[in-house]
Amino acid sequence: MEQHIRQAILAAAPELFGAPISESLIQFQITRKDVEGDLTLVVFPFVKLLRCSPQEAGEKLKTWIEANVPGVSHCIVINGFLNIVLTDAYWLAQLSQIQMSPNYGLAPQNSKPTVMVEYASPNTNKPLHLGHLRNIFLGASVAEILHAVGHKVVRTQVINDRGIHICKSMLAWEKFSPVNARGERETPANTGLKGDKLVGKYYVEFDKALQKEAKEIMAQWQSGNFSDTPEAIHHAVLNFEQAKQGKDEKACAAIDDKIKELAKNQTQILQEAKQMLVKWEARDPQVYLLWTTMNGWVYAGFDQTYAQMGVSFDKLYYESDTFLLGKDQVMEGLKNGVFYQKTDGSVWIDLTAEGLDEKLVLRSDGTAVYMTQDIGTAIDRFKDFPDLHGMVYTVGNEQDYHFKVLFLILQKLGYAWADNCFHLSYGMVDLPSGKMKSREGTVVDADDLMAEVIEKAKAMTQERGHLDGLNEVERDTLYAQIGLGGLKYYLLKVDPKKRMLFNPEESIDLTGNTGPFLQYAHARISTLLDKANYQPAPIAERVVLRPEEKEIVKQLAQFEVTLQEAAKGYSPALLANYTYELVKLYNTFYQSVKIVIEPDLEVRHLRLALSAAVKQVLAQSLSLLGVEAPSRM
Repeated sequence: MEQHIRQAILAAAPELFGAPISESLIQFQITRKDVEGDLTLVVFPFVKLLRCSPQEAGEKLKTWIEANVPGVSHCIVINGFLNIVLTDAYWLAQLSQIQMSPNYGLAPQNSKPTVMVEYASPNTNKPLHLGHLRNIFLGASVAEILHAVGHKVVRTQVINDRGIHICKSMLAWEKFSPVNARGERETPANTGLKGDKLVGKYYVEFDKALQKEAKEIMAQWQSGNFSDTPEAIHHAVLNFEQAKQGKDEKACAAIDDKIKELAKNQTQILQEAKQMLVKWEARDPQVYLLWTTMNGWVYAGFDQTYAQMGVSFDKLYYESDTFLLGKDQVMEGLKNGVFYQKTDGSVWIDLTAEGLDEKLVLRSDGTAVYMTQDIGTAIDRFKDFPDLHGMVYTVGNEQDYHFKVLFLILQKLGYAWADNCFHLSYGMVDLPSGKMKSREGTVVDADDLMAEVIEKAKAMTQERGHLDGLNEVERDTLYAQIGLGGLKYYLLKVDPKKRMLFNPEESIDLTGNTGPFLQYAHARISTLLDKANYQPAPIAERVVLRPEEKEIVKQLAQFEVTLQEAAKGYSPALLANYTYELVKLYNTFYQSVKIVIEPDLEVRHLRLALSAAVKQVLAQSLSLLGVEAPSRM
């Protein structure tokens, strides 16, 4: 209706204002809850044109709109704002359109350009954890929402399968894996442990060994023994110690952390990991075989986890493939003056003119850094998908600066599509116990967390009953739907930009802004419609809408707009909270009127049609959030 009124005013502008007007003058706002109205037109932009007071301008617009815009019941002028009240017939027509449109709110498929959405993108040195879950559910939902508004979507992940962190797990497995009676080191096959968990175990073991060796080196430094320490490091440590003089406890702790980092870099185990990385890039047969084997364990583990999550990908990229292309681009850019080389052989780019800093793109030993890999990956993707219009990178906000630099480098390399690259930055997920740390093994494992919420959903559902007629397989399916639905919704209902605290207990609560609360509403409506044997049919025009019924139709009518806003802002939270408001309105309606037992058949049909429309939009919204909508709970 906003667009209809806007076009009507534009067409009648010479009559109303004496001359054509700019569309920007026609501004609508959401009507305040404490006043009557369905739409609010801001009058102030027209005061100068009409050469009168805001009240008089409002009265003139009121008279014209009431006489010329079908579907408008009446208007109310309030302090420079025009509240427009629409007729029941208009809202009933909206409801009829919804119930007769299976794809209500959705745009025609492939009506917009192709977009690639990257999410997950794990390292092959540890299992997926709670932080990955927010990333995966956010990226998967954004992909669904973009598809719903008409984009062709390519879902992808880049698997971080190379680098020093991968070598750390490999080296630790070589050093610390016990040998069984058959002379075999630990494998998923002989331990029964998922491959990603086994490899993650040795990533933690590496850090333990690193910390122990660094502690020993620091003890030697504290005793004045620098015999095995390079002179430059010796001087750096002494300078740090002198800098602690007169500093408070917090400042001293920060300086001690810097000394600890120097010690870590002097450890034998870290030097061995760095040597292993150089060997890997040189395709040393033994190192490459170990890398292939351990990565294979991890991929098998990831596949199990993704299957449980209900997410998938159209195309996989591996950093082990794309980093070479990135290195080629760096060398080409070096020739063209985009990059420069320091005396130690490392390659950099100077972005100080753009308000950033100098960025390393190739180490002095010739090995690639993350930036190198991301340059290669981006270029590779646009070669694979020539119709690709843009890319969405779902990556935590600690990488905000990285993506500013990446997009700027791609622009400087001459790739025009870099302007259509977007970093979907999101806040970290904390637990009541604090921040998670992968190296210390304090992360919440994704498999364990999913199992926990499913178990909690099982206990809650069994306590409530209502499981008659469901066999064991159906019950287990329902527990998973509720548990995973609660987990996904909890992580998606918060604005992606915000850091959040995760509480497993709250996620499966049947009250409040939770997934199970919405799922229960869907199940309740499904039961209601089945009981009434509802069949879609035209709604009688004479039916008068109650206020709570009208509010539901108004909310339903906002679905398409909300979906467009969620796509534009890459924010499933907008859709999640829209859906929560819809269900709250429906619950108020459900508690206040008769539906199945309503004696007036036309009113009964209206209320069933309204229930069916809510179920339709609710199911669609949940699907776009990756949440299943059970018919029974």
